[in-house]
Amino acid sequence: MGRPKVSTASVPKQRAGKAENLASYVYGIVPADLKSPPETEGLGEPAGKVRLVRHGEIAALVSDVDAGEPLGSPGDYYAHERLLDATAAKSPVLPFRFGAVLSDADAVVRELLEPHHDEFSAALRELEGMAEFIVRGRYVERALLSEILAESPEAESLRRLIRGRDEMATRDERIRLGEIVAESIEAKRDMDTQLLVDGLSGHYEMAVVREPTHEQDAVHVALLVETGRQRELEETLTAFGERWEGRVDLRLLGPLAPYDFVTTQQEV
Repeated sequence: MGRPKVSTASVPKQRAGKAENLASYVYGIVPADLKSPPETEGLGEPAGKVRLVRHGEIAALVSDVDAGEPLGSPGDYYAHERLLDATAAKSPVLPFRFGAVLSDADAVVRELLEPHHDEFSAALRELEGMAEFIVRGRYVERALLSEILAESPEAESLRRLIRGRDEMATRDERIRLGEIVAESIEAKRDMDTQLLVDGLSGHYEMAVVREPTHEQDAVHVALLVETGRQRELEETLTAFGERWEGRVDLRLLGPLAPYDFVTTQQEV
């Protein structure tokens, strides 16, 4: 299964609206037969009512926003993701990056749905019955350091050397110990990520390794999974986590919109 390509090149940011300074904020694309949005409130203050703008076999999830007001508050980002994730739980969805605004519903059809109808339709068919799940794991600090010291005589020697001594007097030794720890964590992260991806094989269609967001991250992987197999994934991950009990804390997030599995072009 290839990664669906979705063009958002024709979706500008903050294009001024018409009457009453309203514009149409676009969250993403869904099949036209979706009866109603799973979330009725969108972003903005007050929150705009989410609706479907249909064209052929596809529809855009939109809500009205004030074209004169800036977007980008934490609440706006949360509302954007909340709607897309709720939609992914019941329908394939092509998520748009935050900030896609067109002048009105007619422009949504004319500039977005009509020219990209076929590629959007094809991408939605590829994602039918799929959702994204995120597996995150963080090393337990005490267990991690114990492993590194046990595996590296140099690190253990440096730890003994600097214990109880002045920080400035042992500056070089502390720097070297930090380097060993960082290198060890990176190597362990690579190995553990591969073990996890292999261990969950058969429970996902595609996997994307995400960059770590914390120095003690053990794994951070996005999986494209059949929604009907969520329980199987959860059970397998639980069993896998038991092997790492006391060493890595694992958690599963999802179902989410397939942010990591839809390739979008840069906006103009």
